[in-house]
Amino acid sequence: MIVERLSADRGRAPNGGAEAGWLDSRHTFSFGGYYDPAWMGFGPLRVINEDRVAAGAGFPPHRHANMEILSYVLSGGLAHKDSSGGGGTIRPGELQWMSAGHGVEHSEYNASDAQPVHFLQIWIQPDRLNAKPAYAQREADAGAAGGDGWTLLASPDGAQGSIAIRQRAWLHGARPARGETLQRELDPARLYWLHVAEGEVEANGRRLLAGDALGYREESGSLRIVGLGAEPANLLFFDLPAQ
Repeated sequence: MIVERLSADRGRAPNGGAEAGWLDSRHTFSFGGYYDPAWMGFGPLRVINEDRVAAGAGFPPHRHANMEILSYVLSGGLAHKDSSGGGGTIRPGELQWMSAGHGVEHSEYNASDAQPVHFLQIWIQPDRLNAKPAYAQREADAGAAGGDGWTLLASPDGAQGSIAIRQRAWLHGARPARGETLQRELDPARLYWLHVAEGEVEANGRRLLAGDALGYREESGSLRIVGLGAEPANLLFFDLPAQ
């Protein structure tokens, strides 16, 4: 089964940030004040929020537990600080991981007083409960891609310099230029989620724009992705346990 989630169909929820004009957020899955029982996540992938935060604004300290939280900056800078000692500014093309574990307090603010920050907030349910909170940050440079054009960004064991997350999940990134073709082999025993963060591609004949996504459940064979835009696309590909 192939699930299609178009950018225009994503949720938006009124909240303090949006009403105050500092936050523009699109929710792939139910989150906060946006609730749709048809979109509660995809396997352990629970949240993909595309957030634009105005200059000088952000999310004040708040608490989470038992969630793997990834932040992927598309433009601008995101300043992170948490009670486990993790902190720093995330720049475009960088991936930050915070494992909330048994509980952690953290904040995210736009690092600039002049420019907005545009980033993806991703939540993955862990495969263990009440672990010690942890933090890491890495470059997500497509220049480090393997011969297949994909860069391993996160994995269970930290292979190839990826961030070691607490789930049997692998996150790959790619930036196909116009006419460039990428392949992924699909195992029907796994779940897959392809999210177009930026740009335009075709995935087995389906045209996808920025914010669009496809989910694959009990699918086999090859996924063929072709870059279409004038600028390279920015793709995230999640390989997930079917639970």
